[in-house]
Amino acid sequence: MSKQDWAVYHALKQPVTTLKGVGEALAEDLSLLGIKTIEDLLFHFPYRYDDCRPKDLAEVGHEETVTVEGTVHSEPVLRFYGRNKARCSFKVLVGRYLITAVIFNRPYVKQQVKVGRSIRLTGKIDKHRLQLTVQYYQWSDTASNKGEETLLPVYSVTGKLKVAQLRKWMKAALRDYAAYIPEMIPQSLLTRYKLLPRPEALRKIHFPKDYQEGKQAKRRFIYEEFFLFQLKMQALRKRHREQVEGIPQHYDQQKVKNFIRSLPFELTAAQRKALDQILHDLKSPFAMNRLLQGDVGSGKTVVAAISLYASISAGYQGAFMVPTEILAEQHYLSLKQFYRNENIQIALLTGSSTPKERREILAGLQLGTIDLVVGTHALIQKDVYFKNLGLIITDEQHRFGVEQRRQLRRKGAAPDVLLMTATPIPRTLAITAFGDLDVTVIDELPAGRKKVETYWVKEHMLDRVFRFMQNEIDQGRQAYVVCPLIEESDKLDVQNVIDFHAKLCKVFPQYRIGLLHGRLSSAEKEKTMRRFAQGELQILVTTTVIEVGVDVPNATLMIIYDAERFGLSQLHQLRGRVGRGNHQSYCILIADPKTEAGIQRMHIMRSTHDGFEVAKKDLALRGPGDFFGTKQSGLPDFKVADMIRDYRALEVARKDAQALIQNPSFWTDEQFGLLRTYLEEQLGTGEKLLD
Repeated sequence: MSKQDWAVYHALKQPVTTLKGVGEALAEDLSLLGIKTIEDLLFHFPYRYDDCRPKDLAEVGHEETVTVEGTVHSEPVLRFYGRNKARCSFKVLVGRYLITAVIFNRPYVKQQVKVGRSIRLTGKIDKHRLQLTVQYYQWSDTASNKGEETLLPVYSVTGKLKVAQLRKWMKAALRDYAAYIPEMIPQSLLTRYKLLPRPEALRKIHFPKDYQEGKQAKRRFIYEEFFLFQLKMQALRKRHREQVEGIPQHYDQQKVKNFIRSLPFELTAAQRKALDQILHDLKSPFAMNRLLQGDVGSGKTVVAAISLYASISAGYQGAFMVPTEILAEQHYLSLKQFYRNENIQIALLTGSSTPKERREILAGLQLGTIDLVVGTHALIQKDVYFKNLGLIITDEQHRFGVEQRRQLRRKGAAPDVLLMTATPIPRTLAITAFGDLDVTVIDELPAGRKKVETYWVKEHMLDRVFRFMQNEIDQGRQAYVVCPLIEESDKLDVQNVIDFHAKLCKVFPQYRIGLLHGRLSSAEKEKTMRRFAQGELQILVTTTVIEVGVDVPNATLMIIYDAERFGLSQLHQLRGRVGRGNHQSYCILIADPKTEAGIQRMHIMRSTHDGFEVAKKDLALRGPGDFFGTKQSGLPDFKVADMIRDYRALEVARKDAQALIQNPSFWTDEQFGLLRTYLEEQLGTGEKLLD
């Protein structure tokens, strides 16, 4: 990178206090908005524009914000009130209307107001009193107002900051630093998509002449945000695949085939396809970094079990990390069942493991006498060492932070990594969002799986729900009842799990009813879940701790109280706890939503059973930030781009970034020096991307 490029790149890194009028106090307020440098300020985009094109008062509504042009018709009247407050008012003739203009806290206006002087005013109009509360004004007879702005940017502010101040500083920053604004998008892509150059786009997104100009500027920055994000993702992927030397795991292919044949069921075509991709990665010299996603009940666990079996047969150890102890115990028991005829040593390591159990497990992992460990966050503690870790599987991966997953990976010498999630994400969106991962989808349910019938009822139908529950239990089935809170809340009028458990005990004294929530000890949770799984409890009243990790084929009824309090994907996950056996299963949503979005969620749950379709609709309702868990997944908080609305641009940017990263000239050509520097800073390695 040339000295000139460095000067250009770092000119924008100067503190915002470099600008005239930005003192230390205002700089603190700006920092709360994430504005610390000139560059931060320039990329603090407006969230809307005030239309300052003059309108005919006859065409505007009461209390509408309008811009009008007229002539001062009376001398100004200035009054002071309160502490340092002022009100200046004067009459203005606007067409055939004589209105009163009121300007607050700008006493100097009195000196400017002269009868007969032309003025343009923007503010909220009171049509009944013909009074305009002025936000902005311009004198039409001053030379500086040639080419007056018709659209004024409106910015997010905080503390003592004023939108007018931000406009003033933005103009100064654009005037003084426009020459230093580097272009981040290669010229070939600018030309291909007819995108505005970066300096021009910055000027036009802040101060467009019309909405079309602002739209073109926004279009450029939508693409830029996606392109730079995808460039980072593709660089991570390249570095991981090519610079992190993986372990080619030469597993016994015949043993794996025999193990698959020994299973008491046939794998689906989707499971076989997923296995082919994973097993190919195990043999590859590159470290696997793959996301396995599938709907509830699609059979991800058996795919994980076979993958671990292959790795263990190659002489390596496996680690299976999950977010909760209940899920860890479930997987531990499932894997023991899968491997019951195999010579595989499995251990369970959680926060509830006794000191003696923990010492024995840690020793076994370090000596290599334990082949596979299933556990919670306990697996990433400092004193956990493996002799030869080959494969890491993380279930419900979105519940772990990026750093937590990284800590587990460091327990081995470039082990293969498989992330699993039962929260379906549309495949193309998953490939785009998790650009540094390979994505495998199990989009087929096992044969014979019955659809869970879903109903939405109001609370006044609770007696009918109870009768239906009684009918199912009397046929030998079991039921879940999910509530959103543990204890009664003054702030939220929602059913709580403790009260509802007490209520059901009175309604059904003949049944054994369990209570499960997050405040119980691990031992209490385990005991309750085991009793329910073994059929000792007919009804389990629970919070969302039941959402993952519970597999009770005899449970055929899921009742979700205050269902409007849950997101779509969460409701779908809860529904997936039933329908795991041979009997018809049901999900009853008890809800009285007060919002349109809440009503929509209930209708979607009734009509949609495909988890990927539910995910699409959940994305549309909630937005990608909430859906993916921005902080957990590492997704950025885009300023103007939206992963759902602008999906086409996102996909195009991904392909362009992928092509650029794979182009050898990117790593050597001087024209890409700035992008390489950007990547090195973003990835935080403190070293060059290519040694």
